Amino acid sequence: MDTDFENLITRYLSTQIGITEDFFSKILTAQLKENLLTLYSQNSLLAAGTGNNKAVMHNNEVRSDAIYWLDRKHNNASEDAFFDRIDDFISYLNKTCYTGITSCEFQYSFYETGSFYTKHLDRFKNNSSRVFSMVSYLNSDWEHKDGGHLIVQQTVGEQKIAPTQGKTVFFKSDELLHEVEVTHAPRMSIAGWLKRD
Repeated sequence: MDTDFENLITRYLSTQIGITEDFFSKILTAQLKENLLTLYSQNSLLAAGTGNNKAVMHNNEVRSDAIYWLDRKHNNASEDAFFDRIDDFISYLNKTCYTGITSCEFQYSFYETGSFYTKHLDRFKNNSSRVFSMVSYLNSDWEHKDGGHLIVQQTVGEQKIAPTQGKTVFFKSDELLHEVEVTHAPRMSIAGWLKRD
């Protein structure tokens, strides 16, 4: 049994939001951060939008981060290791919770100082394939004054989650409204979705 997987699922089942500090190794987290910074320095990231397919819209008053999709086709060792870990988690999740997850998609997300993402759900109105949302953070030495918290709305109130390096957050894509508050320092993460196609 993978303790990190079990802890994430157990906390999700009890609070609607799973959180763990060690889903990925410190070495892999550092490698992913370095990869994102390299992509950023090469201007490889694109402005993020909302919606899907032909319905994608770009509105800086709603969302102002930049993204880059991870893909095994990149033949990048750190991305491959990331997907190996995610595949193991999906297998464990399907085996223990019968979720029927069949695929996933993930993107690097870079919030420059002053960036944000207003309140939203992750599941598209015209496509119900996204079942679970996952976010892993790549920010070392993050302080409260840096802002950029993930704020999740729950029936008992809101939960404010600091985007500290190594932390992974897990929740249902169609249930919890959430937002990224204005960040006062560059903020990096890998965000994605476990899907049932």
